[in-house]
Amino acid sequence: MASIKFKTYMAKGSAASELYITATPMAKASLQDHVHEIFSGIREILHSKKARIFQERIFATQDAFETTSKIRAKIYDDIDDGVGPSFLVSKKAASEEMAGVQVHAVISENVPEVIEDGQKKIGRVMNLPGRTYLSLSCITAPEFEQGSDQAWSVLKEGEFLIKKFGGDFFSVPRTWMWIDDILSWYEQFNQIRNNFFAKCGILDDNTQPSMPASTGIGLAPANGCKIAMDLTAVIEPAGTIKYAPVTEKQQSAYDYGSAFSRASEAITPAGKTVFISGTASIDADGNTTNIDDAHAQITTTIENVQIALKDMNCSDDDVVQIMAYCKTAEVKKIFDDIKDKFDWPWVTIICDICRDDLLFEIEATAVPQRKEA
Repeated sequence: MASIKFKTYMAKGSAASELYITATPMAKASLQDHVHEIFSGIREILHSKKARIFQERIFATQDAFETTSKIRAKIYDDIDDGVGPSFLVSKKAASEEMAGVQVHAVISENVPEVIEDGQKKIGRVMNLPGRTYLSLSCITAPEFEQGSDQAWSVLKEGEFLIKKFGGDFFSVPRTWMWIDDILSWYEQFNQIRNNFFAKCGILDDNTQPSMPASTGIGLAPANGCKIAMDLTAVIEPAGTIKYAPVTEKQQSAYDYGSAFSRASEAITPAGKTVFISGTASIDADGNTTNIDDAHAQITTTIENVQIALKDMNCSDDDVVQIMAYCKTAEVKKIFDDIKDKFDWPWVTIICDICRDDLLFEIEATAVPQRKEA
């Protein structure tokens, strides 16, 4: 019996199609067997669809890093363009060291161009008629010791790389902030990001804030840094990103000091993509609700995500990637009894959320009119 569940969705466009693959363990097996089955399966899907990886994330324990990296490299072999995945360190769930893998791939006669930062291959850019789309993966700043210095540096490095291709942070619909020991310095991180966005003009008092959708979550990069950043950017057509600072149920996160939009919509290689930010059981005033009640936090969070999808003219059936972050194994167990009610490609991860009293968080990516592949 297969130990891995694969969920694959495709969005078709005139010049390119996009492919979303989620692979998660479903039955007990050794780490080596899980990893081998995951990456063999992903390779086969990519080969059968003639697709190329555009962005990839691995969620696993630190102890799984070396084994996973070696097996992945061996299996991918000739399809590996040298851009590493974002390897995010989660807590162990029971005996399982691997939470899952997500891949966003493109299908086109145009080959994604690798972006290099010094000696490191850090992302990819896709050039199509009238469209230029960019991804950066696991930007870190190991040359700095303090998390605050690392945070400023990764934001600056992201901006520098985007500018090389003619964009800036106004070109960014979505960021992911992977933050080690998040509870000890999330407030400090928020101030750093606010200062950076103010410097960029994103938080100019005279304009509508163009804050990317974002997730800030307690997952550390496997290289030992205190913070890493992933992002996507729309270089062309410029000025087309739509931001939703608020939703029907939740006001702007910036009202309580966190500079991100609740959701955004961007033109991507195959059409349009909607990004739903990390969402939790937080009310319109920014207060945590359902304190100490994991079941209620989970159901409220899912409702908040569904409302955000509806506000962005999407439905449950449009979701192509979704992560559920559980504070503890006990919260995950409660969530496991709920999640199958939703036909979504879940990756469930155990990690700290950005507040002590938050037990659960979700983020989602949706593509209108996607099809199962």
